[in-house]
Amino acid sequence: MGLFNFFKKKNTNTSKSESSLDDKQNNFINDMTKSADFFVSSSSEKFKGLDYSVKSLEVVDNMLDEASDFYKQMDKEQQQNLITTVGSYIFEVARQNFGGKYFWYDKLNQPILVTGQPNFEASIIANDKVEKRLVNGVEDNIPFYFEGYVQLINAEKSGMIV
Repeated sequence: MGLFNFFKKKNTNTSKSESSLDDKQNNFINDMTKSADFFVSSSSEKFKGLDYSVKSLEVVDNMLDEASDFYKQMDKEQQQNLITTVGSYIFEVARQNFGGKYFWYDKLNQPILVTGQPNFEASIIANDKVEKRLVNGVEDNIPFYFEGYVQLINAEKSGMIV
């Protein structure tokens, strides 16, 4: 999947210009936004209320509950596409409501959104959580998970929500 491949490459050039980093960030935002918008457009006929609000994550959770019924029958590419598009939507809910910057988190091989810099670093990783919600069911509730991220931001506290 090429959606985030450009961010996976290690930075071996220590003299990267600030504008080059800004360009990468803008490209990452554009890719996330396109993926999230695709999720909205392909889901909005059946699932109303996908408006990038925190409350809309209840709609996402309902959609994932329904998708979990057939998730295991999907092929790997379909599963990954579902995880990536839903994850992008969750990331964009976070970024549009609380700000932050995208990075590639090599340890988990997926994007991460970091909010609050330089005062604190509240980070969220959505793709793993989407997959857990699809596999484990309601015990991995998306709105509850996201509330942990909101609490970190409101307390201006550093931490990672996984």
